[in-house]
Amino acid sequence: MTSSSFSSGAESVASASKIRTSIAGVPVAELAQRFGTPTFVYDAATIGERIASLACFDVVRYAQKACSNIAVLDLCRRSGALVDATSAGEINRALLAGFAAVGDPPPIVYTADIFDSDSLDMVAAQRIHVNCGSADMIDQLADRVAAPHVTLRINPGFGHGHSRKTNTGGEQSKHGIWHEELEDVLARARARGAVVSGVHVHIGSGSDIEHLGEVCGALERLALRVGDQVTTVSAGGGLPVAYRRGEASMDVPAYFALWDAARRRLEKAFGHSVRLEIEPGRYLVAESGYLVAQVRAIKRMGANLFYLLDAGFNNLARPVMYGAYHPMALAPADENPARGLREVVVGGPLCESGDIFTQDEGGVVRHEFLPEARVGDHLVIEIAGAYGFSMSSNYNSKPLAAEVLIRDGTPHLIRARQSLADLVRGEVIPAPVAD
Repeated sequence: MTSSSFSSGAESVASASKIRTSIAGVPVAELAQRFGTPTFVYDAATIGERIASLACFDVVRYAQKACSNIAVLDLCRRSGALVDATSAGEINRALLAGFAAVGDPPPIVYTADIFDSDSLDMVAAQRIHVNCGSADMIDQLADRVAAPHVTLRINPGFGHGHSRKTNTGGEQSKHGIWHEELEDVLARARARGAVVSGVHVHIGSGSDIEHLGEVCGALERLALRVGDQVTTVSAGGGLPVAYRRGEASMDVPAYFALWDAARRRLEKAFGHSVRLEIEPGRYLVAESGYLVAQVRAIKRMGANLFYLLDAGFNNLARPVMYGAYHPMALAPADENPARGLREVVVGGPLCESGDIFTQDEGGVVRHEFLPEARVGDHLVIEIAGAYGFSMSSNYNSKPLAAEVLIRDGTPHLIRARQSLADLVRGEVIPAPVAD
């Protein structure tokens, strides 16, 4: 692992110069020439390694909201992971990727705070297991499915995450069933013939190990309140990913030991086995992903030198939303990568001042030391596999980027770049109103 990158394929990054020549063994120039820019590139090996690192848990359930391409879902399935879905669209993606609708453990779990009409129809038709974030979901499901077994997502009264916008616990969060209302919700479930067989707690994305440990204790107490009908507990997700040098990586054995001890105490209290699930999203895919863009303009604005790319927050929204940091490296177009470092601001093509990749939370622009660039060079934004493409938009009528999966040294196009025709598909100009 080099000092300029926490992602796989780091053998191709010169740590002092922040030059990247390849991704997972494939030259950046070749990827850009073949697939164009901007393009998301994923290293399949990294995803497999992250899933394998969590094999101590009984079930690794991928939170596909992080990166939901069906090729990524297929890779997760083949690597032994199950899947979490938050919409009818995500259930459909999981089915297309080869996940069965029902099984033990459930291959697909629908987790949300509401049912919209499409998701309720699909859950009922496919008999998808549901992780209910509100009591109203229990009533709505019981109207369609007889005696359903459900999991309850419970808000333990506290939360944590890398940003206030990713904090999913506490009274400022809309997520989950408030812990003080648990007994009322259990009575409501019994009245509707529903069986609460699982308990799930998730407090936020990017939580540190201390706060994740607090979740363990909270869930144990909540499961005891639910009672011995519980057969599954879920540690949720939120596992930290190191985007900067010196940031803590996940100590999986220590984290599992906490949960395993809690699970064993529950088994003793209930008199039967309890399945232990974990539900990572970002942890599985973030380090696998790279956004490859081209430098299209270089200009100075007072004291600031700007590198302007053909990718913007329409492709990667995390910096503008959270002030998220992503390591970057230059891929020179020529074969002489010797470049001096410059203190620069990196931005995109959109008509917003916030279209800056180098910014802190609150929109404060910061500088990044990067090699001297020339128009036509490529810039690689790293650790971009989570909440990159999945949060993309067509703002400024920009087409969605292509997606490429590198497996065993071979790049595969897993999503074609959107065309201009795709952008207006389904739009209609109504016929003029007659005078």
